[in-house]
Amino acid sequence: MNGAGWSRFNIASITAGFAFLYLPIVLLIIYSFNASRLVTVWAGFSTQWYVELWHNQALLDAAWVTLRVGLVSASAATVLGTMAALALTRYTRFRGRLLFSGMVFAPLVMPEVITGLSLLLLFVAIGIDRGIMTVTLAHITFSMCFVAVVVQSRLLTFDRSLEEAAMDLGATPVKTFFAITLPVIAPAIVSGWMLAFTLSLDDLVIASFTSGPGATTLPMKIYSQVRLGVTPEINAICTILIAIVATGVLIASVVNKRREVQRRRDEQTAQRG
Repeated sequence: MNGAGWSRFNIASITAGFAFLYLPIVLLIIYSFNASRLVTVWAGFSTQWYVELWHNQALLDAAWVTLRVGLVSASAATVLGTMAALALTRYTRFRGRLLFSGMVFAPLVMPEVITGLSLLLLFVAIGIDRGIMTVTLAHITFSMCFVAVVVQSRLLTFDRSLEEAAMDLGATPVKTFFAITLPVIAPAIVSGWMLAFTLSLDDLVIASFTSGPGATTLPMKIYSQVRLGVTPEINAICTILIAIVATGVLIASVVNKRREVQRRRDEQTAQRG
């Protein structure tokens, strides 16, 4: 057996792993087009549940709340996480750096139940009514650390000589950041935003602690209905969410690939010049 080749065991392991991960998603998508109301009995192809979904105002309201919270929290977490990553990579020695890094990365290892309960007690103590704003703040809190990790990993391999050359040519630090640093770390920032957005869409535990009247997210709504039985509308809206996330990942991958190709061309042009 060639050590560098593919053995039958490796192929079987990879196949079983991908089947375990993606077969349930494929079945969910297939049964979203099921003509029967029984989600485990196939009765033919039909799109009636997507039509019924548009008349299910409760699910649509929950989906709209989830999208609003996800977009706002992901954007804010990306800005804060990028700033935290810059502070940790550019300023390696300052008073309280260990405490700061610990507070930034603590949500990575903190159980969601503890995080949700802590935020609930905080909002109650300072007198903030629970609603969309508290869910958004909670999602910013726990997703910011993921953005910081992604952006920091890119900044650690960043060539600082590019910034030094720009400032030697007369560029200000702010202009250097937006003209040199930001385009280079943009793929990491986009990846961090998508990760934060996905985590916000998927969150159930923290939102359950911090939500209030009129702030029911889609995972909370789906969980409350699943306890009474899965309906075809749930399969339909989950399929739509999968399509949205898959489209976003595909677009981000294409954009990052084009930026990488353009960057390599610019570097080759600069070397030739």
